[in-house]
Amino acid sequence: MNYLKRAKNFRTKKRLGQNFLIDEKIINTIINEANVKNSETIIEIGSGTGFVTEKLALKARKVIAIELDEEAIKALKKLPFNNIEIVRQDILTVNFSELVQNPVKIVANIPYYITSPILSHILGEIDRPEWKNRELTEEIILMVQHEVAKRLVATEKSPSKEYGLLSILVNYWCETELVCKVPSSSFYPEPKVDSAIVRLKFREEPIIKLHNPVLFRQVTRAAFGMRRKTIKNALIKSGFVAEKVNPALEKCNIAPSGRGETLSMQDFNCLCDKLSACQ
Repeated sequence: MNYLKRAKNFRTKKRLGQNFLIDEKIINTIINEANVKNSETIIEIGSGTGFVTEKLALKARKVIAIELDEEAIKALKKLPFNNIEIVRQDILTVNFSELVQNPVKIVANIPYYITSPILSHILGEIDRPEWKNRELTEEIILMVQHEVAKRLVATEKSPSKEYGLLSILVNYWCETELVCKVPSSSFYPEPKVDSAIVRLKFREEPIIKLHNPVLFRQVTRAAFGMRRKTIKNALIKSGFVAEKVNPALEKCNIAPSGRGETLSMQDFNCLCDKLSACQ
């Protein structure tokens, strides 16, 4: 299959962050990792030229292709399958409950500049225990920029620049796996950065039990919003009272001079519990 020749028939739009995947090996990797069954419905985000869509349609009961570009939609409509439903809509406005009734897998090759907003729209924030899009998703096979992929799977043991709020949000709800790195030459037009395929498999229960999710989000935002400051100063600068911060850090065996990127999710949870007890 000459995917490059087919891709050149499209006029790419920078405003939509379009880079079309043309590497058949990588396309097949996505299909294999999705492990699509003929009884399943798949939601595909950013269907573009339809190279992945058509292979999904060969395996799935139904493919719901979410795409915004009218030119791409015209190409999708030409695919010789009757199990593809095309939804022309911005993914950030899509309510999955309007499309499916039961949890489904998602396959996504999305513009890198809105990766975080899209993941937040699917997962919901940590302090939103009820979130319909999350409830209707069981697994995501996601193509993202390689640097973003490393952030998605990062923990406090990862390099500090990789571990942050996005790491905590994704790992709170999902088991994460960086499947493989994807070279920039796998796309047309060729981007300036490499990409990676990531698997996000939703946990039956969040990785930790939070007693105060709202406070947890406030504390982690404070810690990572001021990365250059110590955890103590970051919390105080964010409005937490020093008289409460100091004993909370001590009870959790967290060094006041440490920084947020050195704390695990369990550390943050402990800190929230002790801060609540000091109120």
